[in-house]
Amino acid sequence: MAFKSISAAEAASLVKHGYNIGLSGFTPAGTAKAVTSEIAKIAEAEHAKGNPFQIGIFTGASTGDSCDGILSRVKAIRYRAPYTTNPDFRKAVNNGEIAYNDIHLSQMAQEVRYGFMGKVNVAIIEACEVTPDGKIYLTAAGGIAPTVCRLADQIIIELNSAHSKNMMGMHDVYEPLDPPYRREIPIYKPSDRVGLPYIQVDPKKIVGIVETNWPDEARSFAAADPITDKIGQNVADFLAADMKRGIIPSTFLPLQSGVGNIANAVLGALGRDKTIPAFEMYTEVIQNSVIGLIREGRVKFGSACSLTVTNDCLQGIYDDMDFFRDKLILRPSEISNSPEVVRRLGIISINTAIEADIYGNVNSTHIGGTKMMNGIGGSGDFTRNAYISIFTCPSVAKEGKISSIVPMVSHLDHSEHSVNIVITEQGVADLRGKSPKERAQAIIENCAHPDYKQILWDYLKLAGNKSQTPHAIQAALGMHAELAKSGDMKNVNWAEYEK
Repeated sequence: MAFKSISAAEAASLVKHGYNIGLSGFTPAGTAKAVTSEIAKIAEAEHAKGNPFQIGIFTGASTGDSCDGILSRVKAIRYRAPYTTNPDFRKAVNNGEIAYNDIHLSQMAQEVRYGFMGKVNVAIIEACEVTPDGKIYLTAAGGIAPTVCRLADQIIIELNSAHSKNMMGMHDVYEPLDPPYRREIPIYKPSDRVGLPYIQVDPKKIVGIVETNWPDEARSFAAADPITDKIGQNVADFLAADMKRGIIPSTFLPLQSGVGNIANAVLGALGRDKTIPAFEMYTEVIQNSVIGLIREGRVKFGSACSLTVTNDCLQGIYDDMDFFRDKLILRPSEISNSPEVVRRLGIISINTAIEADIYGNVNSTHIGGTKMMNGIGGSGDFTRNAYISIFTCPSVAKEGKISSIVPMVSHLDHSEHSVNIVITEQGVADLRGKSPKERAQAIIENCAHPDYKQILWDYLKLAGNKSQTPHAIQAALGMHAELAKSGDMKNVNWAEYEK
């Protein structure tokens, strides 16, 4: 059937107050942009008239400013899940203006299917091509697009010419059945294909095509510095040593790496270490650094949910698609982050912490235990099920006034039971096979900054030695309390907490 061509404003008018919209994309890659920008204009106009206008938003992960940013600024979001990186959205969440549900990314599509979050009224999907019989070819990300397309009453397509039709065939669209009918996901190596290269929908649900030419709102990351370079080298040295002693197979294992400058530094160090063979990735996001490693032959294959790359890097992929077509695959997030597949493949996970405590518990989401940073993302999907789970962070922040190693984390995302290795620029703490007291000794000795090492030893002494996991409960958050009081954790005085 022939689809109706409509403007972004006409498409936005289909979204009413109280609706839930489902979006394509995962990070700003592949996210609809034109229609959400027009929804913001409607919200602003309705608010000026004294009328309510707010919507719920279901996404694969973060979006760009044309969604999370602009809709936050006009107070158009009532509810949002599961992850974001936009500073205006973050401010609104921490001001209590948005009901934000921070859940594991692998669970987002299925929780929408299970009905936990309510009805999907409209799906807004970015595509590089759509066929008359309802085949939707996605752009630079998978996200939760298959699920929201199936559940939505109406589908709006943003046909974005900024993305090459060369992307057709890059996706592997597979949606598992819900319990009690779910079967195994038959992925046994990162390059396995199990689904279709497109989303098949009833063409009658497609209410309009919005033609756009809008590049992804790609984020750039800070350049490597001596701290991140050292962390990256520590990770590479640790993995090379584990391979040498037979813990990691000589063929190596697939990697998952989070997003950001530390992740780029880690991948750069792994690429340079020729004692580590060329490896595969089974991960959430592919960054520029991975594309470079594929070109160099150091990464053999990359399975991910999105190409979270700069626009010039993405154009380079499109231009060289004959080279990349058998080296990259994009999946829906519940497949790229599937705990079942992660455990089967033996993924080595590498993620970033805000802080870790002396027993190996990790906070990756909340500043000071109360202020949301971005969200848990997919780190939990991988960490709990990894062959080896690694968390990295600089040992200090804010010019040394904050220690990233503390007696007790102010918010818990990943418990000590899931964290194998903690790495800072100071060194590596291998927590495998260790009791809580042994973990504390390893983390303080190897990962804490010299300015805080004795402070943490003194806390451990205060906590005593007559329990499985020693804590002086009245002092456990003393470093955080001192930061709030004086602005510097180093000023903590444990004597104040002694009985």
